Amino acid sequence: MTRIALVTGGSRGLGKDMALALAGSGVDVLITYATQSDAAADVVAEIKKLGRMAAALPLDLRQISNIEAFADELENTLSGTFDGRPIDYLINNAGMGATIPMTEATEQQFDDFLNVHFKGVYFLTQRLLSGMNDGGCIINITTGTTRFCNPGYSLYASMKGAVEVLTRYIAKEYGHRGIRANVVAPGPVETDFNNAAIRSNPQLKERLAGMAALNRVGQADDIGGVVAFLCSDAAKWVNGQRIEVAGGINL
Repeated sequence: MTRIALVTGGSRGLGKDMALALAGSGVDVLITYATQSDAAADVVAEIKKLGRMAAALPLDLRQISNIEAFADELENTLSGTFDGRPIDYLINNAGMGATIPMTEATEQQFDDFLNVHFKGVYFLTQRLLSGMNDGGCIINITTGTTRFCNPGYSLYASMKGAVEVLTRYIAKEYGHRGIRANVVAPGPVETDFNNAAIRSNPQLKERLAGMAALNRVGQADDIGGVVAFLCSDAAKWVNGQRIEVAGGINL
């Protein structure tokens, strides 16, 4: 039976490429979006062109109270569009970006980053795990900046560091069901994330490229294939691991 993946934040950037890579590997895909419904519809159309089933659902993790309604809508969508099959893979990718020096960070910014990047991941995963198929996997997307420091990323990287610890606990507590949990940690990637900071700043792009052994910044399609691999049987013995996909930055 064809397996199903849920990719949060799948309407653009890394999430879009993850969704397409999974579809290309033979997986049906649901994506979520916060505001970009048209972009999400385009991704759904691309997935369907690959011969896979697809749907897009709204989810804004800045409000944790949205999770329960989302879970109900997900169940209805699975029943109506996916023949009632449960999901097999959850890819927690949805995020928000900003470069905020610690001296300027506000409590509201802290709370927004906390909800989207950690609290939302925790409680969405908790809510959905009970209905997932055994033998599936969780993939949490974090960042290279949990290993090395980049000024202005104290909020973002701190929440992602918490997710990396959480991932090991998921692997331990759900291993009896054959559910694996791993982290994929991208380095600098040229997308529209964080207001396209890399794409719009040639000097920054050059500096970051020079920090990587492969002498370039990442592209969205550098990440999706790794996620698809981790969701495949080829990765059935990979569990509780952090895989940095960053071109050898700061070696």
